[in-house]
Amino acid sequence: MSQQKTPIILAMTGASGADYGLRLMQCLLQAEYPVYLLLSKAAQLVLATETDLDVPGRPAEIEKYFSELYQSKPDLLRVFGREQWTSPVASGSHTAQSMVVCPCTTGTMSAVASGISDNLIHRAADVMLKERRQLIMVVRETPLSSIHLENMLRLSQAGAIMMPANPGFYYKPQSINDIIDFMVARILDHLGVEHDLVPRWGLDEA
Repeated sequence: MSQQKTPIILAMTGASGADYGLRLMQCLLQAEYPVYLLLSKAAQLVLATETDLDVPGRPAEIEKYFSELYQSKPDLLRVFGREQWTSPVASGSHTAQSMVVCPCTTGTMSAVASGISDNLIHRAADVMLKERRQLIMVVRETPLSSIHLENMLRLSQAGAIMMPANPGFYYKPQSINDIIDFMVARILDHLGVEHDLVPRWGLDEA
């Protein structure tokens, strides 16, 4: 039952690769995991640029839009505004044990690495680190500067899982969706969510 599962925080920022976050959200909702969704302003711009989706701007409308799009139970998805400081994710008292920033900009990575909490995404990530909970950051940028690499190391040492969007090809993907599923499968593995998105190395035929 969905109410027995702990919520998972999903933050989407303005890096290219919106489909990674969308597919992850779809998989979590279909597995009946409650999702707390946070969208940066730049993420909404990327969604409009990279997809054909007409995502509305208000949290309540976004909840309805994605719940209908992925045919999920309406109560599974909650969307919070960028400065909604009264939301559960702004405090360590919430029950979510995992947060994924997907896709993650190097700007968001830098803010979190520096302990800056000037919006709800930064604050939620800061909470996960201070509470020693799971924070997965799917960084999408290339090439990486020394500053980016130093921030990755700093976050890794603080307990975050740095998971750059680097899909593998050993399973012979046949479409862009297959490539997207590779990354989403790795994220789901770390979240402990069962899936059958891609073959597993050494177990299934590619």
